[in-house]
Amino acid sequence: MPSQYEDCILFLLGKAYQRALGCFKRRLQEYGLTPVQSLVIVSISEEEGLSAGEIAKKLILDYATLSGVLDRLAEGGWIIKETAEDDKRLLRIYLTSKAREMTKDIIRERDGLNEEVLGGLKLEEKLLLKRLLRDLQK
Repeated sequence: MPSQYEDCILFLLGKAYQRALGCFKRRLQEYGLTPVQSLVIVSISEEEGLSAGEIAKKLILDYATLSGVLDRLAEGGWIIKETAEDDKRLLRIYLTSKAREMTKDIIRERDGLNEEVLGGLKLEEKLLLKRLLRDLQK
């Protein structure tokens, strides 16, 4: 009979998150990026020139968290913040050439993480798990 914490969804999700996060941190170490920073870079690569607010909304991050991440990415030479021509109060975010060159590698690491974490599951189980996790976000 499982103990009470082994039946607790918060415990199970937390332990799964810890494992996945630890694996991803190891994979990103050579780039000097955190998992959230890599997520932001890949997001910007999909649509450059968004404002910080638009990126925060897209990634479901609070603005204060994203602001710090963007500052560290700018300091690390990954992004450029430019004042919008149509609204001088607004900053548009672009990748540097360094980030553009590394984006494919970062995506490869993310995909490798997915395979590492989900490797023991059948395709149907992977799809079901992803669907269930998305449903839990609602």
